Amino acid sequence: MTQYLLSIDQGTTSSRAMLFDDRGNVVFSSQLEFPQHFPDDGWVEHDPEDIWSTTLATVRDVIAHAGEKNYPIAAIGITNQRETTVVWERATGKPIYNAIVWQDRRTAAFCDQLGAQGKGPTITAKTGLLLDPYFSATKVNWILDHVEGARQRAEQGELAFGTIDSFLIWRLTGGQVHATDATNASRTMLFNIHEQTWDQELLDLFGVPAAVLPDVRDSAADFGVTDKALLGVEIPISGVAGDQQAALIGQACFEPGMLKSTYGTGCFMILNTGDQALVSNNKLLTTVAYRINGNTTYGLEGSIFIAGSGVQWLRDGLGIIDSAEQTEAMAAALESNRGVYLVPAFTGLGAPYWDPDARGAIFGLTRDTGPQELVRATLESVCYQTYDLLEAKRNDGIRPTRLRVDGGMVRNNWMCDYLAGILNISVERPEVIETTALGAAYLAGLQIGLYPSIESISAHWQAERVFEPAMEQQERDEHIRMWHKAVANVRS
Repeated sequence: MTQYLLSIDQGTTSSRAMLFDDRGNVVFSSQLEFPQHFPDDGWVEHDPEDIWSTTLATVRDVIAHAGEKNYPIAAIGITNQRETTVVWERATGKPIYNAIVWQDRRTAAFCDQLGAQGKGPTITAKTGLLLDPYFSATKVNWILDHVEGARQRAEQGELAFGTIDSFLIWRLTGGQVHATDATNASRTMLFNIHEQTWDQELLDLFGVPAAVLPDVRDSAADFGVTDKALLGVEIPISGVAGDQQAALIGQACFEPGMLKSTYGTGCFMILNTGDQALVSNNKLLTTVAYRINGNTTYGLEGSIFIAGSGVQWLRDGLGIIDSAEQTEAMAAALESNRGVYLVPAFTGLGAPYWDPDARGAIFGLTRDTGPQELVRATLESVCYQTYDLLEAKRNDGIRPTRLRVDGGMVRNNWMCDYLAGILNISVERPEVIETTALGAAYLAGLQIGLYPSIESISAHWQAERVFEPAMEQQERDEHIRMWHKAVANVRS
């Protein structure tokens, strides 16, 4: 009898619930967008209640569909936007402030202060991360310092901190479980990835009381069961991973040296490095790829802040497109980019620059620049940023010959083709491009014994299309030269 897995994919701009069968096929999907809040320059917030209400509504949708079809749901997996930070009351489950989103840069001055004190190398040695506002630690500190009475309440054990997975687990279990998994913990800048524990020296440095922290579990583990009063059924929550690590699992990148890049709100490239926590000399991050049966697999990651959110900006900010689907034909209609380059540093630049003060700019505008050129420049910027990540890996001595891609943006054939050309390697697009949700489902199935091993999951992966590089070297070099010139102009 076919078994089914419910996956919650809580992203930066939308919440989605998906139903997969045990072969990894999408059976049903429900998705809702929610508002973004920008209270100040470089600030990005979400209302946690919007996150919760959209998640709950989509989960109920999937459960209702499964009920109509008589599909038994064996377990739930959760994947989430990482680093985004919530602090809530243990007694009520009510957040004390909006969620501070991973893109938020308000704590840049605090990071600069810690850097000036020489704390950066210690933080990197323990966490694999660079001292940056991107991660959760400074966000928690900000909330505790800026909400009246919060720090005292935190120290007294009245408050709970979590990334979005923890917040959802708490709500789904009716406040019975306060937990996270090792991948999400590894993105907080409070977790020692070598010892796999919260680190007291880091907690003291960032002013985060241990009393607010969730329990850290394997990525495939027991995270409690859903509250029957919420969903009408008790379903075990048995798989959790941050969105990029979940995509690595969904892409079946289980062998050291395998590489994937996910194109959602941002773009994130992770290389599986096995049981070795490799250290980059080019500002890439060392992170936990997954932890299963107590065994930690590490990854080397490059992070781009603006990918799909650039297309969202074209739609909602500029109003020059009605939907993301239009961008493929608009870009393909041009024979060239006509010298237009967009650097989408809307919230600073991620890897390999790590410049929180950089701001976006468009170069090469002329009188005949129009919507098509802006659309193409936006898509190209994602490819150029990916080139920078791949080049950083090459400079670290890693030379992959193929890249597995996923996420909503890779539906765009023009972008995938341009990406292969700029990277000069094969780009593989899988049958199921929603690999983030699929990875969480696989973890849940692994925990309940639906899959005997991660190797058995690999058998489900299939390429839908492979894009081979066809760009001339001279053209590639010129585009990269102009891109780097544009990046240099936006950096202080």
